[in-house]
Amino acid sequence: MAGEPTAIAAFGYELGLLKRIRRAGWWHVGVRDPESVAEHSMRTAQIAALLAAEEGANPERSAFLALWHDTQETRTGDIPHTAAKYMSKPEPREITADQTAALPDASRDLIRAAVDEYETRQTPEARCAKDADKLEMLLQAVEYRETGVERVAGWIDSARKGLTTETARRVAEAAVTLSPLAWRDR
Repeated sequence: MAGEPTAIAAFGYELGLLKRIRRAGWWHVGVRDPESVAEHSMRTAQIAALLAAEEGANPERSAFLALWHDTQETRTGDIPHTAAKYMSKPEPREITADQTAALPDASRDLIRAAVDEYETRQTPEARCAKDADKLEMLLQAVEYRETGVERVAGWIDSARKGLTTETARRVAEAAVTLSPLAWRDR
């Protein structure tokens, strides 16, 4: 019992690394200071809740899954897709098991179940969370494009191809035609 608060605090420090780990793929197109994994995860969770609400799924659960979808990157860093040819993709559930091994049972089981649900994509909430991950990348690509970064079309195309929910497809279609400042004009 005495070690449980220490384990949670230590894991909290590990999660803090996500604020400093940059999304590496954006460097390939010249983004000097790309978003952090934490910044990406925050908007992904928010979008996941919105998609779930529109799809008739549980918004809170979808957002929760999205919050945990990239936490394994504290151990691996953000690995760009160009590295896939040279290394095997780390198994997120295995990393999560290592990360959470010292946590109290309830916390450990909660996180492991969320990562497993996200990875298996058998629930509507998990599919909304995954679509939110893709949509967040698409929005970020459009934002970078609007600031003068070229060659982001591959990220936009990849995101659109990976979407599974009708709501996400419609949002992507709208997003590629909007200015990132469109919200100011409403």
